[in-house]
Amino acid sequence: MTKTTIGLLRHGQTDWNIDFRLQGTADIPLNETGIAQATAAAHLIKRSDWEVLLTSPLSRAVDTAKIVANIVGFENIEVEELLLERAFGEAEGMLHEQWHEKYGNHTPAPGSESLEELAERGWLLLERLVLLHPGKRILAVSHGAMIRKLISLISNGTLPPAGDRFGNLALNIVSFDEKEWVVEHYDPKTLGA
Repeated sequence: MTKTTIGLLRHGQTDWNIDFRLQGTADIPLNETGIAQATAAAHLIKRSDWEVLLTSPLSRAVDTAKIVANIVGFENIEVEELLLERAFGEAEGMLHEQWHEKYGNHTPAPGSESLEELAERGWLLLERLVLLHPGKRILAVSHGAMIRKLISLISNGTLPPAGDRFGNLALNIVSFDEKEWVVEHYDPKTLGA
């Protein structure tokens, strides 16, 4: 039986993370703390645990992946478009509380990706990774909303619990054994925190 394992690693901190601004597909760079977080987390990642390093195309994820690659010893980083953060449309740049006040939990802002669309993209991503990297151990640098959705899909909504927020450089692990997806490791805290 072939088992494919995916480590979902959230990118390092940005200035918008500090303010709780919706970043979505806005290309906000890592700040100094984010660079330090990625460096510290990379020292806790073992090269022997992972065979493939993937990243979202946004610079905060790419730069996190580059730091990990340099410290852990990956020669290649592959950009995977489907790891992109959820698009929040006109709400990108808003404070989280402003977004909730204006749009609530269930009304997508104009130009945003609905939760249903995000779920469809999440399943497509998982299928693609199993197809392209069967039986591999994949470390994938992505974003909070996307990782949250993937964990929710795989756990049938039992994870993450309400109120859990993924820290920057949180590492969660899921796997597929040719029959079913499972959440192998759930921890919303920053790696090593």
